Amino acid sequence: MTEGGVLPRVTLVLGGARSGKSRHAESLIESARAAGPYASATYIATAEPLDAEMAARIEEHRRRRGDDWRTVEAPLELVAALAGHADPSRPVLVDCLTLWLSNIMGAGRDAEAEAAALAARLRDLPGPVVLVSNEVGLGIVPDNALARDFRDRAGRLNQTVAEVADRVLFVASGLPLVMKDNKRD
Repeated sequence: MTEGGVLPRVTLVLGGARSGKSRHAESLIESARAAGPYASATYIATAEPLDAEMAARIEEHRRRRGDDWRTVEAPLELVAALAGHADPSRPVLVDCLTLWLSNIMGAGRDAEAEAAALAARLRDLPGPVVLVSNEVGLGIVPDNALARDFRDRAGRLNQTVAEVADRVLFVASGLPLVMKDNKRD
């Protein structure tokens, strides 16, 4: 956050599975709201409850956020959702880019073109956005072509978003590490 609780234009929060990245992203917005400039927030969800375990994860996130967050479901149309919900008085949290990428690939859409469209939209949003994404390239090389392709595309997506982000954080064990912080003028 910057002076007066105003969030940077674009914040990217990276981390591994269950690293605390979503909770940290939510806390960034809640801290800004507590400081006064934002009355409410919008949560853009890219996950779909395709099985009981994912439904439980989604419900856990909803409970944690509370009822004063507006939730928008956008498993594929993230760029349109951002365009429709970005507002200088209401920060947006996107959780998560990795699931969005999985949805894009599963739908047979062009992941690179979608990432470029996302980056272009992020450059001109009228309000702050915090995006959550998994850093999947830190582990074992996957044993099949599809998983390797996903890992590579996720890495490129994260790089594309990090390039346009004002702030990039990496979360491990619930602890954030600032990787990039462009001070606002």
